[in-house]
Amino acid sequence: MMENGRRIGVLWDMDGVIVDSGEAHYVSWRTALKRYGLPCTREFFDETFGMNNRGILSLLLKRDATDEEVDAIGGLKEELFRQDVKGNLAPLPGVVEWLDRFNQAGFPQAVASSAPQENIDAIIDGIGLRASFQALVSGSALPGKPDPSTFLSAAERLGLPPSECLVIEDAKVGVQAAKAAGMRCLAVCTTHRAEELAKADLVLKGLPDLTTDAVGTLFP
Repeated sequence: MMENGRRIGVLWDMDGVIVDSGEAHYVSWRTALKRYGLPCTREFFDETFGMNNRGILSLLLKRDATDEEVDAIGGLKEELFRQDVKGNLAPLPGVVEWLDRFNQAGFPQAVASSAPQENIDAIIDGIGLRASFQALVSGSALPGKPDPSTFLSAAERLGLPPSECLVIEDAKVGVQAAKAAGMRCLAVCTTHRAEELAKADLVLKGLPDLTTDAVGTLFP
């Protein structure tokens, strides 16, 4: 893929990049929050998609969410989500092909998601892709995106500096986190419009539109 033998780490966001799980997240948030007498509009969901539960709840409550609230409300939401998606997800178009291409090129890969580890394990195992990744990194206990902590942790797990990492994202906060980490970012328009993702280094409709030449231009 790169004739100079450069070793690039590929950090995949999960929800909206590897699988189309947005609607399941929205339904589970709406159900969980209703039980606690809290609203969940589509607009709020779309704006916060990609953030971890602490960040979402803090914005919703307009104050820092307590550990108890994150555990109770977020825990219920994730339980509902895992029940909903069990056996119902498949990799988005282009995901398997690019996982294979990156692996064949010798590029180590990691999932770097705001989701709880239980969600990551359930989804990646459920679609049979665990063997494609060298690390599965959850940012649920880290400062949430747009903070770069999740991506920096994933780069560390792969043993690579941030400058040698490519992030694949679909959310505005994810793009912001990737750039704050000092990484290249490819954004796919599965959950947001191209103009919302314009801070990425490359914006595509989806992974089927990605080419090896385009990857090479990101790391001159």
